[in-house]
Amino acid sequence: MVPLLGLFRLSVVGLMAVLMMMMGSFHHIHPVAAFVIPHSTLNTRHQLGGPLNQLDPFQQQQQKTKRKMELLFPLYSSNPNSTDTTSTSTSDSPPASQLESIIMNAKSLNPIRKLTSSKTKDSSSDEETPSDWKTSLATFSQASIAGLSVALAMVPEAVAFSFVAGVNPLVGLWTTVALGFTAAALGGRAGICSSASGACAVVVAGLCARHGPAYLSVCAIMAGLLQITGGLLGLGKFIRLVPHSVMLGFVNGLALVMTKAQLVHFQGMNPFQSAAGQAMYGITALTMILVKLLPRVLPFVPPTLGAVAISTLVAKLAKLPVKTLADVAGASTFKGGWSVVPQFAWWPPKGVPFSLETLKIVFPVAATMAAVGCIESLLTMQLLDGMVDDGKRGSTRKECVGQGAGNVMAGLFGGIGGCALLGQSIINVQSGGGVSRWSGMSMALFLGIGIVAAAPLLGAVPVASLVGVMLLVCQSTFSWSSLRLLRKIPVLDVAVIALVSVVTVQRDLAQAVLAGTIASALGFAWKQSTRLTATSETNKAGEEKYYRLQGPLFFGSTQQFQSLFDCQNDPKRIILDFADSRVMDHSALEAIHSLADAYGSVDKTVTLRRLSPDCAKLLARMYRSGKLPPYEIVESDPNTDPEYGLAVNYNQ
Repeated sequence: MVPLLGLFRLSVVGLMAVLMMMMGSFHHIHPVAAFVIPHSTLNTRHQLGGPLNQLDPFQQQQQKTKRKMELLFPLYSSNPNSTDTTSTSTSDSPPASQLESIIMNAKSLNPIRKLTSSKTKDSSSDEETPSDWKTSLATFSQASIAGLSVALAMVPEAVAFSFVAGVNPLVGLWTTVALGFTAAALGGRAGICSSASGACAVVVAGLCARHGPAYLSVCAIMAGLLQITGGLLGLGKFIRLVPHSVMLGFVNGLALVMTKAQLVHFQGMNPFQSAAGQAMYGITALTMILVKLLPRVLPFVPPTLGAVAISTLVAKLAKLPVKTLADVAGASTFKGGWSVVPQFAWWPPKGVPFSLETLKIVFPVAATMAAVGCIESLLTMQLLDGMVDDGKRGSTRKECVGQGAGNVMAGLFGGIGGCALLGQSIINVQSGGGVSRWSGMSMALFLGIGIVAAAPLLGAVPVASLVGVMLLVCQSTFSWSSLRLLRKIPVLDVAVIALVSVVTVQRDLAQAVLAGTIASALGFAWKQSTRLTATSETNKAGEEKYYRLQGPLFFGSTQQFQSLFDCQNDPKRIILDFADSRVMDHSALEAIHSLADAYGSVDKTVTLRRLSPDCAKLLARMYRSGKLPPYEIVESDPNTDPEYGLAVNYNQ
């Protein structure tokens, strides 16, 4: 019993510590820590150091992840007490950023590390490593503890996002259960945690207000089908085209939209004229203060959960006139037991007609939700790929399909849909959940069990407490660093950030990302079009003129290309050298032909040098005869000609 009791205490301590670190920001897009533990308390290298072949498989995984994080975040290795000879930091190193502190804290307080280290064989022993079944059991335990940690953290966020969408809080919780389990089982990689999200909630809020919550289930199913289709078509790979400036505008706009949604709860609440207004403002402020204060006073209590619990207790003991979740959704909703479990229903749900009119109402919102969900989920997966050094890369195709299947399942259970959460996924991975998909699946199972067992307690939570949590989420979501960058980055990037933020607030997130990406692409094309230049030189006899091009030749620079030449006054022979240029597309080929035709019309010839073999063949194929005219000559030299494909690589 003593070892079991010690293991239980160790698991609880590690669980609470991991949750404590993530709650300072509590958002899935832009996580930051609310406090920074001194590095002197985070000396884990002596426990994890040494050659990888002297550690068990799980310590090997953690050692690999630590080394990967040192490459991703240089300040990750700034532990002054470290004895690792590979560390390059010193005691004079600047303090770690808040994101790095989250990762370090979660890693150093991981309880499963101590569990597995007690079973590790001595490095000098000749005994064999643990058998496969012991390895599987330890992996299962590690993933389960990580899943339990994240499950507790999901509760306030899922409830708060339910209010953003305008639905019963239990809808958001059961959405997290159905979506989280399915997406974790079928998604792009292990470690990703999915739930009802703020980005998707603000998209469907208008649909719920106009047509009722029943339409949200249809929207979730339709969005899931669109995500599955996009995944099967391989559209997820285009996430790499989204610029960083677009993502900054994305999170800033999302923060503004979520803040606007919270301000609705303060309408008609005047703190100077009514007790209800005083209670609303007071409990909201108390919750926000406690979230920031608890990590300093009670470091082993998850700040958000602790703040919500304390503010609920204060409102109850003081008998403050505040609205609770039970007041808003009805006491019967939170009576607990099996009655709170949602019923599985085939599409369409009750109250939603199966008609073309329903499709017209739901499809635009579903398409937006599908795009937003895929964007956030794929960005989350990209970050986890950089954090986990397991030799695997997440599949964008599988992630889109997994998120789609999860949204379909959530919709069939009456949910609102959602996507992957960045903050919770990071904590899940750094607390050991990146070794198995079971971590995300167990998160959903633990949450479902908790809902059935603790629904009455959830119904007593004041709405003001959740508003306070969401306001802090909005504060941490907004990229304040983008304001400091306004005078340091190009004007185009500043304009893109502003454009995406405005469109997010006025329209929706998907249109904002599309508009920002298009604006960035056009701006890039314009910059490249102005970089095409040429230097010219005429021989002593005046019979030949040599042009050396610099810069890309593509659709945006064709006019600039034509303006570089003087067909009437140039000598009989013109040489174009593309050594410092590159032909990019069909418009560039047409521009070369047009230039050659212009010189040919005045009995002059154009010789093209240092074109890739691919370009030369495509130039000839553009004529019906398959041959270039006599005034357009391509000189080939295998020793100097570049090798690049234009439309098709004919060398293969």
